[in-house]
Amino acid sequence: MTGFSKKIILGSNSPRRKELLAGMGIEFTVDTGNNFIEAIDGKLDPEEVPLAMSEGKSHGFHRALREDELLITADTVVIVDGEVLGKPHDKKEAMQMLSLLSGRTHKVVTAVTLRDFRSESSFSDSTLVTFAELDTEETSFYVDFYKPYDKAGAYGVQEWIGFIAISGIEGSFYNVMGFPTHRVYAELKKFAG
Repeated sequence: MTGFSKKIILGSNSPRRKELLAGMGIEFTVDTGNNFIEAIDGKLDPEEVPLAMSEGKSHGFHRALREDELLITADTVVIVDGEVLGKPHDKKEAMQMLSLLSGRTHKVVTAVTLRDFRSESSFSDSTLVTFAELDTEETSFYVDFYKPYDKAGAYGVQEWIGFIAISGIEGSFYNVMGFPTHRVYAELKKFAG
C-alpha cells in the first residue's frame, strides 16, 4: 500500500521497525545518517525520555528534508521502579535488567516523531508487560543465545523469552517491539495522507 503523498524515510537501524513498517504495507527507504548524541537527561520524567530521544534523532538527521519527504524516528524505553532501562552494554548488565523484570510488571514506552520540511508531529504509546519469574539459568541462556544488546530492557518480546516468560500484555504488542503500528498508521494518514 502506498497512498501517502510523501516519500517515507525511516531514520532507524532497528530491524524490528523496518519489519513492522514494511508489514504495514508502506513503501519507505532507510537513512540512518544522524549527528544526534543519545544521552538521557536525568531531569526528565522517565516517560518523557523516549519523546526527547525521538525528537532529538529527528532534528539530528544529517541533512535538510526535501519538500516531498517525511522522516520517521523513534525511541523505546523500558521503565521499572521509575528507572529507565536502555540497551544493555554487556552480559552482566543484561542479566541485571532481566532480574529486575522477573516476576513483575513494567512499562514500555515508545515515542515516534514524524517530520517533513515544514512541520512535525510526535506522540508516545505505553504498554504494560508482566513477566513470570525467571531463574538465572533461563536468563543466562537467553542472553547467551539471543544477545539482546540492541534492545531496551534487554529483551525482545518476539523472541524465546517472550514465549516462555511474558504472562500478560496490556496495550499494543507491537509497541513492545519498538513501533506502535496502529498509532503510526493513524498519524501518517493525518500527516501525509
